[in-house]
Amino acid sequence: MQNKRRPRTPERDARIRRVLALRQNDLTLVLANIHDPHNVSAIYRSCDAFGVPLVHLYYTDTAFPVLGAKSSASARKWVQTARHQNMDSLMAALKAKNMRVYATSCTPAAKAVGDLDLTEPVAFVMGNEHRGVDGEFLSRVDGEVYIPMYGMIQSFNVSVAAAVLLAEASRQRKAAGRYERPSYSEEELEALYQEWTQK
Repeated sequence: MQNKRRPRTPERDARIRRVLALRQNDLTLVLANIHDPHNVSAIYRSCDAFGVPLVHLYYTDTAFPVLGAKSSASARKWVQTARHQNMDSLMAALKAKNMRVYATSCTPAAKAVGDLDLTEPVAFVMGNEHRGVDGEFLSRVDGEVYIPMYGMIQSFNVSVAAAVLLAEASRQRKAAGRYERPSYSEEELEALYQEWTQK
C-alpha cells in the first residue's frame, strides 16, 4: 500500500521551503555495491538529516537491496537517487559539479576526515560492508578518507561511518555559514518546492 500524501497546510509548506533552503547541492554520497538493506536505509535517513539531496548508486556486482517500506520510504521520498552502471558515467556526474571525490579507506594514504576541507563540493564513496571500496575507485578519486578511532575495532558499520562523515561535513559547513544561503537557484528551489508539495 502506498503512503498517503499528507494534507497541505501553511505550516507544512513553510517547512518544505525551509528544508529545501538548507539542502547542500554540492555534498553527496556514492553507495558502491552495499548489499545490506538496513544499512542502505539508514544511510538515506542520514542524508536527509544532514541536507544531502541526492545519493549516487553504483551497483555493478550486487543487486540494489529491497528496502523495507517502514524503514526507508520516508527518507527515500525526500532524497533523490542517481543510478550509474559504469565508472565513467559516475565520475562524470560528480565532476560536472566540481566535486572532490574521497573513497573511505584504512590505507596509509587516507587522511582523517577532520583534516579535509568539506565546505567545498565533495562526494564520499562508501563501499561494501565486507570488502570496503573496490580498488577500481582508488585510481579515479581525489583522495582517501578515514574516521579516527581509538578502540580495538578497526572500522565502523558503513551506515554509521556515513553519518559520521556527513556530521563532520555539516559541522564545517555550518561554521562557514553554508546553511545560511541556499545552494540552489531561486528557480531550482521553486521547482523543487512544487515537486515536494505533491509528495
